[in-house]
Amino acid sequence: MFRAVRLIDPASGRDEHGDLLVRQGIIADLGPNLGQPEKALLVQEEGAVLCPGLVDMRASLGEPGYEYRETIASAAEAASAGGITTLAALPDSVPAIDDPALVRLLRARGEETGSLTILPYAAITRHCGGEALAELGLLREAGAVAFTDGARALRSGRLMRLALSYACGFKARIVQHPEEPSLAEGGAATEGELATRLGLPSIPAAAEPILVARDIRLAKLTGGAVHFSHVSTAEALDLIRAAKADDLAVTCDTAPPYFDLNEMAIGEFRTYAKLSPPLRSEDDRLAVVAGLVDGTIDAVASDHQPRDADDKRLPFAQAAPGGAGLVTLLSVTIGQVHSGNLSLMQAIALLTDRPSKLLGYQAGGLAKGAPADLCLFHPDRSWRVEAGALPGKGQNTPFDGRVLQGKVLGTWKAGRRVFG
Repeated sequence: MFRAVRLIDPASGRDEHGDLLVRQGIIADLGPNLGQPEKALLVQEEGAVLCPGLVDMRASLGEPGYEYRETIASAAEAASAGGITTLAALPDSVPAIDDPALVRLLRARGEETGSLTILPYAAITRHCGGEALAELGLLREAGAVAFTDGARALRSGRLMRLALSYACGFKARIVQHPEEPSLAEGGAATEGELATRLGLPSIPAAAEPILVARDIRLAKLTGGAVHFSHVSTAEALDLIRAAKADDLAVTCDTAPPYFDLNEMAIGEFRTYAKLSPPLRSEDDRLAVVAGLVDGTIDAVASDHQPRDADDKRLPFAQAAPGGAGLVTLLSVTIGQVHSGNLSLMQAIALLTDRPSKLLGYQAGGLAKGAPADLCLFHPDRSWRVEAGALPGKGQNTPFDGRVLQGKVLGTWKAGRRVFG
């Protein structure tokens, strides 16, 4: 039983101090001044917030194929430490998740962890190769929550049109990495004065809105639903904002680096800050913050891309892009609360109820009879991010060395404590 905590549940609008009782993995009751049953295990922490377990709608698990970077077990450990109880896994593994049996296997492997529900994305194209559509209907039937080629943009407009049309028939989203491939190929940093000074091959920021504009037009043409991941530029957000005003089925998410960091974080060739898409200008960062505030951005995802030391200990242009993000997801997002940009309710909604609805999976809520997937955190307690000492294999965090406010104290999956 949780006693005298602040209960925040964006799904119901609940924000009150009170208690929550769990029986047999289910929320039995919640509200102010509940009586304490005999032999109830009491959890009480002054100043703590109890919210639904976080729902991370974009993460790479490494397994299968890249187990040296991350495994399902190690990702589950990191997710629990970050308050995450439900996670949507990208399909660009080896083999790619383009077969119904692999979709079912990922779901089952999540259940085996006992701490993490895995919702598999399935590949749009076979092997995530961008050449021929996968069997979208069979993959959806097997349990795929949406379709994406992961960190690879779908280059072909013809294939994107077909994918949107087919997915529309069974009410599924196409999730796009919004970066025009021919403009992004070989690039390492956002085009501008910093990339020029450091002598780095660059990617114009326009690569993002160019592909966003194309796919919004295709969504309008087909009636399909398109979701843009890790949006990072003002121009792309303006296009998405306008598409929403036109009632098109267009949604998007971003990741903490794009509202907390700008391109200066790469410093003197700091490869932990080499991401895909690359970190942007300060103006773009502020535009992403504005997108969070006005609701243009539907969710915040970890965009967890684990890399091992050999992937990152290379010259900046050759180092693999990607940052580990499971453990820092909540804390960096709460930073926007401390900055006065978001309320705590808004921040938690971006990490629970809103991604849950996008994925079409009932999670991220506090209600009687719901599974007791819970995150207990203290919004004011600080901790230091130390690469090499984080839970899980992925240590390549762009926030290495930062002191963050907002610390996860405990995570529960179906009423069982899995962290803290």
